[in-house]
Amino acid sequence: MKKLTPKQKAFADEYIKSGNATQAAIKAGYSDKSARFVGAENLTKPNIKSYIDAKMAEIESHKIADAKEVLEFLTAVMRGETKETVFVQFGKSYAEEKKEADMKTRISAAREIMKRYPGNDPFIAEQIRKLKAEADSAEAKAMLNAFEVQIRQEEFGTDEDEERTDDLASAVQDGMKGVFGDGDEIET
Repeated sequence: MKKLTPKQKAFADEYIKSGNATQAAIKAGYSDKSARFVGAENLTKPNIKSYIDAKMAEIESHKIADAKEVLEFLTAVMRGETKETVFVQFGKSYAEEKKEADMKTRISAAREIMKRYPGNDPFIAEQIRKLKAEADSAEAKAMLNAFEVQIRQEEFGTDEDEERTDDLASAVQDGMKGVFGDGDEIET
């Protein structure tokens, strides 16, 4: 990539500050008469555009907190390390005081931190355990139903064979009660 001339760099830096290409060109040292044209033209040059884009990204990354910074701040609030300025009235005058966050604010910060670590939350862990149990139960019921349908679909030569199949299905259901609990009915 072609390196910027001192004038181009000055133009780009001024453009980043003001967002006005004409004014940036004038401040960079271009003539007042050609500033509008030069400013617009400079914004189309790839090397100047790349420089401006890189600087804007750098500026934005410093303005916006990342996840680590947010967690560090919340942790400092939770631990009482971050102080806030409050004004206390003494008669007719006010004094500036630094104080730690109150307990409600600390607890709120702790909750915000824990939201980012769901594996550490006992309530969420219990919900996950319950969902897994329900999924296992539904899968076992589906297998039982599929097995029973398969048995019933076979052709039988006598009523005695059908009775044995019904007895087998009842035995399978009785065996599955241990999986689902004694109070749960198994749909067939």
